[in-house]
Amino acid sequence: MNAPRTINEYLQQLRTALRGADPALVQDALYDAEEHLRAELAEQPDRDEAQMLAHVVGSYGAPDEVAELYRDQEIKIQRALRPPPQPKRRSLAGRFFGVAADPRTYGALFYMVLALATGIFYFTWVVAGVSLSAGLSVLIIGLPFIVLFFGSVRVLSLVEGRIVEAMLGARMPRRPPYPAQGQPLMKRIGAMFTDARTWTTMLYMLLMLPLGIVYFTVAVVLVSTAVGFIGAPIAWALDVTALSDLYVGHRVMADWGLGVHEAGWGDALAICGVGVLLLFGTLHLARGLGRMHGQVARHLLVRGG
Repeated sequence: MNAPRTINEYLQQLRTALRGADPALVQDALYDAEEHLRAELAEQPDRDEAQMLAHVVGSYGAPDEVAELYRDQEIKIQRALRPPPQPKRRSLAGRFFGVAADPRTYGALFYMVLALATGIFYFTWVVAGVSLSAGLSVLIIGLPFIVLFFGSVRVLSLVEGRIVEAMLGARMPRRPPYPAQGQPLMKRIGAMFTDARTWTTMLYMLLMLPLGIVYFTVAVVLVSTAVGFIGAPIAWALDVTALSDLYVGHRVMADWGLGVHEAGWGDALAICGVGVLLLFGTLHLARGLGRMHGQVARHLLVRGG
């Protein structure tokens, strides 16, 4: 590989060396490298890019060396994101109830509840920002407002990425795409409009409102129902009429084919058992939705490598 003579050549070689790596890793590596190289260039105004790169490669590393370091670092990051190993459960019951030992289950469940608040905020921010940008575009303050709005969208995407990574375990970038350098202002602004990631991020934020409503409703309704069912024996012990609404006139009607039946301890324990199954089923559903949402976030918020 030829020695890079410009920062863009260095970044292109680094991107090539990282081909096939996680897009979030590629974005972080490119940002760190460009930030470091441009800082070195600013501190050495008497040197051109080729001279600066020849000096920096010895300390910062050649593109293939930097890529190898980031790949090694990614292994550590993935290990940190991976939940603690669980004992192998071969039985169906073991796998079903073992979901309670997975920390990602509770992170996903909490994210489902939190998603309503974040979804309302993201949706309001994007709709208000786009509306104001369109309305102010005919005024002199319109362009600065649009630039600030697009910048805020990128910041929010990083914030959402940290939330997704912490709660759902999906690898997300820690750095934003580096702002374009050495281009006229209008070209840099135009690049923000043509960057697909800008629009996919806003699409994600718009989708978060309906998704947040669904996630919140599913989590709250299923968990509260399950907890209510599990508490049936306690309710029966405190008040023997607590289960009376299960039956018409406290009895199962004869045309059900079950004969006359008074609600009692057996009913309370059966309802409790249904509640336990519903609770663990909800935990499985939450973990599955968390994994699915993590992939959606990675697809819409991370720039492809």
